[in-house]
Amino acid sequence: MKLLFYIFVNVLIVGLFLYSKLTPYKDRLTGRYLSTFKFFDAIFNPILAIFKPLARPMQVGYGIAVDLSQIILLVILLVVLRFIL
Repeated sequence: MKLLFYIFVNVLIVGLFLYSKLTPYKDRLTGRYLSTFKFFDAIFNPILAIFKPLARPMQVGYGIAVDLSQIILLVILLVVLRFIL
């Protein structure tokens, strides 16, 4: 059971990475990639909506901002992963 939870958290971490990279291009996705994106969007969108009011995007340059809600979720997943081991 512990191993399955460990694998699940790792899949969520990889999914969060893919979700963050593919979000700007979600209108251009097709087929299997679109269904995979929709799966992770259904998981991450409600969770990230909770963190968005707490952490506004951080300005890192002219017209460039980093979404800190994704970083907060990543840190939480890494802490959970650490406690599983």
